[in-house]
Amino acid sequence: MFKTSICRAAIAAVLLAMTAPGTLASVVLTGTRVIYPESEREVSLKLTNEGDAPSLVQAWIDDGDPNATPENAKSLFVLTPPLFRLDAKKGQTLRIIQLQQALSRDQESLFWLNVLEVPPIASSSKDPQNSLQFAFRSRIKLFFRPTGLPGDADSAPTKVTWRFVRKDDGHHVLTATNPTPYHITYTKVEATSGGHVYSNDAGAMVNPGGTVEFAIDDASPVSGEPAQVSYTFISDYGAGVSGVHNAKPTQEAKGQ
Repeated sequence: MFKTSICRAAIAAVLLAMTAPGTLASVVLTGTRVIYPESEREVSLKLTNEGDAPSLVQAWIDDGDPNATPENAKSLFVLTPPLFRLDAKKGQTLRIIQLQQALSRDQESLFWLNVLEVPPIASSSKDPQNSLQFAFRSRIKLFFRPTGLPGDADSAPTKVTWRFVRKDDGHHVLTATNPTPYHITYTKVEATSGGHVYSNDAGAMVNPGGTVEFAIDDASPVSGEPAQVSYTFISDYGAGVSGVHNAKPTQEAKGQ
């Protein structure tokens, strides 16, 4: 019965995304990401129902497939309780426990925590069989952080290298290469070259050891390293943190 209800709710959630973007969920998560240090036996996340009616809540963790359901999601964690009623103005703590299985020891691993809220059918509805019931899904990142990684997450953005790269179609992109073992999520990037500022407000996440391309405006900068890159990244606490990367002086400039 619960599985059938949740499946119907998932379909309703898709309809909601297309038809009612201004509607807000009642169940609120206390964070925008979860950090799971390897040294901890478990971590927790607090949920609060700020609405005026109870909701049925289902939670699960997947390894990156946004279409995964609680029945087929792949992860190395146990989440409890996975299904519960959350009364109005009440809270519930989700406990996340790592299974005894090997994860990468030299970099963070990324998983996703899903929280699906199914509100009750309005009691004022004259025809509950033909009424449309919306469901809301929140999906946030879960980072498993091994013990002993070099550096720290807050300083990782300072290690990133930036370059303008010309694509085959003649357009340029700004690339960010992350040599650290941490995931870095940027929300805004501005690169300066030749007195011109190239902006990207879409943001992106750069995986450990990975490279990401940021689209920039139509003007084509020279290839190579920008003179300066200003950026905003998301900290472990979900806050936006600003930083600046300046190009290293060339050997010729050093000698002057």
